[in-house]
Amino acid sequence: MNRPGTRTFASLAAALAVGAAGGAAIYAAAAGGGSPVAAATPPAAAAQPAANTTKALTINQIYKRDSLGVVEITVTSTGSSNGYPFGGGTSTAQGSGFVYDKAGHIVTNQHVVDNATTAQVKLSNGKTYSATVVGTDTSTDLAVLKINAPASALHPVALADSSAVEVGDAVVAIGSPFGLEETITAGIVSALNRQIQATNGFTIGGAIQTDAAINHGNSGGPLIDMTGNVVGVNAQIESDSGDNAGVGFAIPSNTVKTVVAQILSSGTVEHAYLGVSIADAASQGATVQTVQSGTPAAKAGLQAGDVVTAVNGRSVSNAEALTATVSGHKPGDKVTLTYTRNGSSHTVTVTLGTRPSSS
Repeated sequence: MNRPGTRTFASLAAALAVGAAGGAAIYAAAAGGGSPVAAATPPAAAAQPAANTTKALTINQIYKRDSLGVVEITVTSTGSSNGYPFGGGTSTAQGSGFVYDKAGHIVTNQHVVDNATTAQVKLSNGKTYSATVVGTDTSTDLAVLKINAPASALHPVALADSSAVEVGDAVVAIGSPFGLEETITAGIVSALNRQIQATNGFTIGGAIQTDAAINHGNSGGPLIDMTGNVVGVNAQIESDSGDNAGVGFAIPSNTVKTVVAQILSSGTVEHAYLGVSIADAASQGATVQTVQSGTPAAKAGLQAGDVVTAVNGRSVSNAEALTATVSGHKPGDKVTLTYTRNGSSHTVTVTLGTRPSSS
């Protein structure tokens, strides 16, 4: 019998000597010098380049253009971080990212910079810059860094509309797997609307599944469509070995747009919160499995076993649909839930709360 695949983050971490557990494979080079990472004062949001036309490009054309905007990120951390419980001490982690705008903002995964004390960003021209963390969002595993590099050295990669992505679309991934800079791999969109788990235990909905090779070190790098625009941020792989097995997951670009805009505006991100764990219902809807005490769902009287069938009069097909609908709202929004209990239909108004830091 085959063992079920293990879903892991696609960053690359290496334990160093001080207080770290032995036996870890070391791939990442030690981070260089640099100033400690500190939360930067959120600047005014700089404009992201407009997405290009729909004209299809060759893989070579995409690589020549977009690789200029893909970066390698190396961080030093203390304690257990980046999903690798080495048991304390100092570690380095390496991931990828891409230039978001000419102001020097870099998009990557939150787990790449988790607990970072220093961060270095290496541009395609070979120059390395110390980076500060503008903000992170654990719930979507996204982060924004800032480097002080001349605008002439920065080549932003535009975000596409991920709602237009279809299964079977050709895509490429660019990043630094195992520290191998500016590596490109190609594949297709294998599936849409997958659910992956963030480090804080919450679900990231709408993930794009791809068979383009993603390995450790690809975390935070772009998944790019054939017009050369970013449709997702590569984040996780599912594999028995821990290396590419043709099943990778990217956070959709529309989520990236929303989260990055909030980070650049305020340095923080807030998500709407209902306070239930759910599963697909037998026919249609989302079955409530548990209700956390003191949450909006508990205050509204929802109970385990209830089946949510609609939100604001629009039907909910399954658990993923309910998650996406709630995620599309803001804390404080009032929504009307329709649910069935013991064969009877009920309607209740719920004021959504703010998602806590962990589930």
